[in-house]
Amino acid sequence: MLDGLPAIVDVEIEYPRWAMIKRRRDGRVDFVSPLPCPYNYGSIPGFVSGDGDALDVVVLGGRVPVGTRLRLPVVAVLDFIDDGCADPKVICSEAPLSRPQRAGLRLFFAVYATFKRSLARARGSRRPTRCAGWCERAELSGAGGAGGDERA
Repeated sequence: MLDGLPAIVDVEIEYPRWAMIKRRRDGRVDFVSPLPCPYNYGSIPGFVSGDGDALDVVVLGGRVPVGTRLRLPVVAVLDFIDDGCADPKVICSEAPLSRPQRAGLRLFFAVYATFKRSLARARGSRRPTRCAGWCERAELSGAGGAGGDERA
């Protein structure tokens, strides 16, 4: 799913920074967060994740309105498993990630996994949901070595 991911990608914002409701493309509610999301969240059109949905992207910076399309560099990728499916989170930013940003992203997705796992269990699934850490450079295929070496 990361095969051919370029170093700069087109993204579409679906869930602006500080929002609490994540919707599917058809408008149905996908996830209600108990806390506002500190990041802009969207997808990379043309790339599909292991769960069959568009590849997720987190865009750092100020709040970006729903539907905004941007072209940004890939600076890292978090390995995330959602209900047993590979669901990596591509991190995009105009600047390289700082150690505090890496730590914040890792913590956010660890907490997010806890809530998603609880939701899956309430629906009867026991498949794993977890944040598995930063992808290594080799795993990024075409991403230009954008996220690799450091681990939070």
